[in-house]
Amino acid sequence: MSNLQIRMANAIRALSMDAVQQANSGHPGMPMGMADIAVALWNDHLQHNPTDPHWMNRDRFVLSNGHGSMLLYSLLHLTGYDLPISELKNFRQLHSKTAGHPEYGITPGVETTTGPLGQGISNAVGMALAEKLLAEEFNRPGHDIVNHYTYVFLGDGCLMEGISHEVCSLAGTLKLNKLIALWDDNGISIDGKVVSWFNEDTPKRFEAYGWNVIRNVDGHDAEAVSAAIAQAKKTDKPTLICCKTAIGQGAPNMAGSDKVHGSPLGPDEIAATRVALNWPYAPFEIPQDIYQAWDFKRRGQALEHEWNKDFQSYKAKYPELASEFQRRMQGDLSKDFSKTVKEYLERCQVKAETIATRKASQNAIEALALALPEFMGGSADLTGSNLTNWSACKPVRANQWGNHINYGVREFGMSAIMNGIALHGGYIPFGGTFLTFSDYSRNAIRMAALMKLRSIFVFTHDSIGLGEDGPTHQSVEHVASLRLIPNLMVWRPCDTSETAVAWASAVERKHGPSALIFSRQNCPFVARNAQQIKDIARGGYVIRASKAKPDAVIMATGSEVGLALQTAERLEKEGVAIRVVSIPSTTVFDQQDATYKASVLPAGIPRIAVEAGVSDFWWKYACSAVHGVDTFGESAPAAQLYEYFGLTVDQIAKTVRQVISQQ
Repeated sequence: MSNLQIRMANAIRALSMDAVQQANSGHPGMPMGMADIAVALWNDHLQHNPTDPHWMNRDRFVLSNGHGSMLLYSLLHLTGYDLPISELKNFRQLHSKTAGHPEYGITPGVETTTGPLGQGISNAVGMALAEKLLAEEFNRPGHDIVNHYTYVFLGDGCLMEGISHEVCSLAGTLKLNKLIALWDDNGISIDGKVVSWFNEDTPKRFEAYGWNVIRNVDGHDAEAVSAAIAQAKKTDKPTLICCKTAIGQGAPNMAGSDKVHGSPLGPDEIAATRVALNWPYAPFEIPQDIYQAWDFKRRGQALEHEWNKDFQSYKAKYPELASEFQRRMQGDLSKDFSKTVKEYLERCQVKAETIATRKASQNAIEALALALPEFMGGSADLTGSNLTNWSACKPVRANQWGNHINYGVREFGMSAIMNGIALHGGYIPFGGTFLTFSDYSRNAIRMAALMKLRSIFVFTHDSIGLGEDGPTHQSVEHVASLRLIPNLMVWRPCDTSETAVAWASAVERKHGPSALIFSRQNCPFVARNAQQIKDIARGGYVIRASKAKPDAVIMATGSEVGLALQTAERLEKEGVAIRVVSIPSTTVFDQQDATYKASVLPAGIPRIAVEAGVSDFWWKYACSAVHGVDTFGESAPAAQLYEYFGLTVDQIAKTVRQVISQQ
């Protein structure tokens, strides 16, 4: 390892320990321990352009062990991204671009938000999968316009998280050979030496997944690491490079111990480290020759220039493919999409089908897929139940292009991989499972919302209506809990028309995820006028107006809208005027202006909410009563369960009468 490489690595160590010390908060140990690995990857292999962080064919770099964020911030600063030294000095401070963990959309060059351990490697699997599929779809002989690697730094914490098993197993099965992970094998976590609680044979584990494993690499020898990366590029499998390191390398009294993991080194140890590293510079001072050695702007511009030349040649030969590739990488929808949605909604009105909304969802996918070649569907082993496939879809396999992924029983992994696909670009990912298993996926759903990704989470079997499977599978609290996640649009439609609008809204939503929630049981079709169809997209609307000024409003979602309509008909015959409001998306409805919301839910009129889920959520709408389910379900046929939990026309009508009488 040359003296220049050592000094380049020491620049990372110095910036990292100084920034953590100034913030009095952070994790200096990992950046100091992985600095030499970073030199090998970023100086010798990573294809990127600091002047254009969004270059389509750049290599993706994911810092899965995101607590070591100063490693990435140092690299971005040193190589020439728009991240000045003032931002490093502002580490972990309000509104800085150097947050405690890397945040997508905040810091140029950060490919994904990492912090929850294991999700970075999971996103990387999605990125590598997207690269593989796009290459198979768009590359032509002599024109590899999609040809890049996904590199991951990860630590013991990522490997202990169960999601790493889910995604790495699938990556091996699908032979994602352009995925290269470098493991910081330092044997330390916050609690100390991991040998007492993490003593598995990790290389054998990954070999069992079908990975190429390169063992026993000296993580403090940049040349050895660089050679391992070069070797990894020659295999037809994903690769794990096992880099043996000392956490906090360079700190003479703390290196190799948990003391350096998540706390500042302190003034005395920093002074001693400067001596040990022969780094006589002031805090945040980098000598000019080191800046020049790290600067990647000119090299990056040259790489992109060569790619642009190839792409122009590709465009001349395959103009339609080139245009389609650019459209999809930009996330734009085809000019036919709006027309396709309009025509499908018209067909829904004509067919007037009474079907389960999960089937209505599949019908919508079938129709919209004609205008969405970027659809990338999938399911966590429940395709035949949640119906996320369509007639023209093809399964993704190791050596076969496809647009429907069999994720296996990996709900969390599926959701995080979907996020990686969305981050990469080129596809709009959606994946399905039962609603009760959204708990398994929840942190990945949250990350999609935090990053404002166009991920679409499909959940079926949405309530006690799934019946005999019982309380383990009957969702009660899940819809309400998903509605609590900021920036997640949650839809629970009542029939084919609302389902079509929900799907269209999710696809059109470029900067945020959606959760689409569907029933197992049949739901009656509701005829609507043109204005009502238009208003579905506003999240809530009057689905049934009363003949006179309403005595009460019944609000409902999903399968309970039919109950509300039946109740209104019953009460109208008794001379009670009822307005029925369908709210397929409370999250969208809440974003409407006050005037519109007041027109749907007029003040001074009693409101009764009906949903087969926890009742607490609905009180925010100033309801006079709520018909819900505030206990876990039971194992019985769906019809019996609705009767047992009081979700019937008789019970709802009784409640409405009581509410009106109390006015």
